[in-house]
Parts: sequence; C-alpha cells; structure tokens
Amino acid sequence: MSRVGKNPVVIPQGVECKISGSVLTAKGKVGQLAMPLSSDVNAKIEEGKVVVKPASQSKQSRMMWGTTRKLVENIIAGVSQGFTKNLEINGVGYRAAVQGQNLVLQLGYSHDIEYPIPTDVQIKCEKPTSISIFGASRQRVGQIAAEIRNYRGPEPYKGKGIKYENEFILRKEGKKK
Repeated sequence: MSRVGKNPVVIPQGVECKISGSVLTAKGKVGQLAMPLSSDVNAKIEEGKVVVKPASQSKQSRMMWGTTRKLVENIIAGVSQGFTKNLEINGVGYRAAVQGQNLVLQLGYSHDIEYPIPTDVQIKCEKPTSISIFGASRQRVGQIAAEIRNYRGPEPYKGKGIKYENEFILRKEGKKK
C-alpha cells in the first residue's frame, strides 16, 4: 500500500485543475502546466481535492500510485507558488550577471559562457556570486540549475565552482611535502 498515494492533493484557492482524458491541467498565478496521467492509475477531482487510485492491484499500478500523486502535488504547488533553486559561485574572479535574455558566466575560462534563459523560467542575480532560478515546473527548474552547475562544478580542494545553496562540499587535503 502506498502511504503517499492514500492522501488526496488539496487544490488551493486560485488554482484551476481539470482532468480531460488522461491529461491533468492546472492553471494558477505562476503559470499553467499539464501532465499526462498513466493508464495504471485513476485520478478524479472530488470536493476541491485530486484523488489518485491504482487502476488494478498489479505491482506497476501500485508503484505508479504514489509517484503520480506526488507529481500532481508538484504541479499544483508549482502553479500556485512556484519553485526556486539558488546557486552560489565561489572562486576569485568567478561571477554571473543577467544581460538581456542571457545569463553571462565568468568562470575562469578564457571566454565568457552565455546561457540563454528559457521563457518558462526566471533567472536573477542579486549578487555577482549568487544565481536564483524560479519557475512553475519543479523538474524544469532543477534541470536548468543542474545545467548551469555543470559548467564549473565545485572542486574538492579549494571549493571553487558553482554549487547549490545548501550543498556541502567534502573538502580534501592538498599535497604534503
């Protein structure tokens, strides 16, 4: 039995949710998202809540029950308040700035890296050493944060590079004489 799947997802005030066929669509103040529903689960809207149930007692249905419920919860939370990922840049001369529709990164290479900002996500740089990524889709925000971090991941000796705000870098000791 899925402990996660048993709980219905409450639809907050200001969010419209509807299921047409096998697609769940949610619309809120942050944006609009749609999600295809698996044929292994049945979802319906009852009394301002989305209830997800397994279609059968097969192992696949029971696995998709909790997963689908959590994905529905993420979509509803995304369109109502959105998701944010914060990145920190450490290193001498390493910095970031938003110029027009591009995020310009200076990460110790011989050239600047320009990352085009997608239309469904907002990127802000309050300080030259911090990047804030905001959007409605949790997956999209996480993917963009991972792509930016991948340009210069944190290294274990001095901790230079781009890291998540709450990430802990395991430091190594340098060479001994």
